[in-house]
Amino acid sequence: MQTIRKRLPAAIAGLFLVGGAIGLAAYQGVAEGPIRSAMAQSAAPAPEVDVVLVVAKSITEWQSYSGRLEAIDKVDVRPLASGRIVAVHFKDGALVKAGDTLFTIDPKPYAAEVERAEAQLAAAQTRAAYTASESARADRLLESNAIARRDFDEKHNAAREATANLMAAKAAVSAARIDLAYTQVTAPVTGRVSRAELTVGNIVSAGANAPLLTTLVSVSPIYASFNVDEQTYLRHLRQSARSTVPVSLGLADETGYTRQGVVASVDNRLDTSSGTIRVRARFDNADGTLLPGLYARLKVGAGTPRDAVLIDDAAIGTDQAKKFVFVVDAQNKVQYREITLGNMHEGLRIVASGLQAGERIVVNGTQRAKANETVAPTAVEMLATSRAAKPAA
Repeated sequence: MQTIRKRLPAAIAGLFLVGGAIGLAAYQGVAEGPIRSAMAQSAAPAPEVDVVLVVAKSITEWQSYSGRLEAIDKVDVRPLASGRIVAVHFKDGALVKAGDTLFTIDPKPYAAEVERAEAQLAAAQTRAAYTASESARADRLLESNAIARRDFDEKHNAAREATANLMAAKAAVSAARIDLAYTQVTAPVTGRVSRAELTVGNIVSAGANAPLLTTLVSVSPIYASFNVDEQTYLRHLRQSARSTVPVSLGLADETGYTRQGVVASVDNRLDTSSGTIRVRARFDNADGTLLPGLYARLKVGAGTPRDAVLIDDAAIGTDQAKKFVFVVDAQNKVQYREITLGNMHEGLRIVASGLQAGERIVVNGTQRAKANETVAPTAVEMLATSRAAKPAA
């Protein structure tokens, strides 16, 4: 009996433990469903991202370069006659035509030289006429043996000498007239003249050390000179001798390219130190606003349109040396897609491989997108889409 009393509290405690365990299990079984439901309802929503459609367009690809404008004709005007400047016939910076008089050097000494040479010419002509008649008379006298052979030869020699002197006198007159013409310094080409380096009253001399009077540059057309890399030459300029290669030009204060021209010449060798080749493009400049030496922005076109896939640079991510985009499929799941990039075209990036027209890519919210996860996409317009291309259907 005493043994039973000692074991009764332990048995009662065991019953309490078993009942508590059964009750806890029942409570957990009842509560597990609502807890899981509440957790599912409080799960984070799909991240919101902006997506755009990949666009396709037929484009002419351009490569951008920097260069300088150059005049086709540039002339340093120097005197060919010595003397005193008596007149300047232009205003600084004026447009002149070929043949217009720019300076006048005192012509009086040269005019006097022309008169002297003409006088000598007249004397030579008279002497030549006289000796010619004497030679003809000697011919008649020789037939009748009325003149000695020596006298006959003297008459003929005098006639030949007079003829030579006449030719020399004519040449002297021509030289004197040329020197007189040099006193009128004229524009050799049509273009824009610089300032007068020497003015009225200054004495100038001709020859190797002749002073600079002014400079003259042609206006229209005008060259733009720039260097292109080897790849551009191989893609676009190698066939320039047989086909026209378009070039667009923009000035430093312009945002676009306002003038259109063509490649005029390509240098005959590649500079191996820089890996570039010198190119000249020709542009019309009828209004004269393009000046030699101005900075020029240029882009060279392939000339032949081609189909291209275009995207916004904002959609492109970098993974070490790789470029990628996030593509959103029809189930709104994100796919990691590696791509190969090309050049820029009208604000959009050309994709050489990895994408097709009509696919959706994440353009905003790429930091919230993860591969193989669902997102909540919002369609937006691609930057520059309205002017560069229309989305593919």
